[in-house]
Amino acid sequence: MRNFRTIKDNSSYEVSIKKSRFICHLKRTETEEDAQRFIEELKKEHWKANHNCHAYIIGENDDIQRASDDGEPSGTAGLPMLEVLKKKQLKNVTAVVTRYFGGVKLGASGLIRAYGHTTSEAIEEIGIVEKQLHQFISLEVSYPMSGKIQNLLYQKPYRVEDIDYTDTVTFNCLIPAEQVQSFYEETTEWTNAQASYKEGQKAWIEVDVTD
Repeated sequence: MRNFRTIKDNSSYEVSIKKSRFICHLKRTETEEDAQRFIEELKKEHWKANHNCHAYIIGENDDIQRASDDGEPSGTAGLPMLEVLKKKQLKNVTAVVTRYFGGVKLGASGLIRAYGHTTSEAIEEIGIVEKQLHQFISLEVSYPMSGKIQNLLYQKPYRVEDIDYTDTVTFNCLIPAEQVQSFYEETTEWTNAQASYKEGQKAWIEVDVTD
């Protein structure tokens, strides 16, 4: 799976619009079953609410996209929420907006703004991260060249997790998946092809998105 964006954490956010309470609940959901389970849990928790509208996007290629108005006029709740998720390029996220009606009707355009605004503000409040796929690679070199290699590694976007000192020096690195080939090419050049390598597991690293 390629790098992708998702919410920083599972959380809720509430706003009041013309006496109605709008509560946006956001959760990471890896499958449609996870999303449906989350939605049903909130419906049970907020059974007194007038509406529990939802939207979710699941899959590497946004394969599953669903939205529900849950009794609101067609197209005024779930779809605006889904559009916010798409605009912010989020994957594997479910949003549920619970509405407790306050007695003032908002009209179709007002509802569209309310549901979209609540979802957007909730995401901004919680934050977005990019999950970046990395590869663990151990780079083993001799002591004479270790100082040079360490300096060069720290000048690059490679993460040196730790260094093992035995009869040789091993740099345990975490490399962005798309830069693995460059890592091999550069370190081979730096060491005149005198290094040894060992690949470990892949790992997802979360990086805050500020744009």
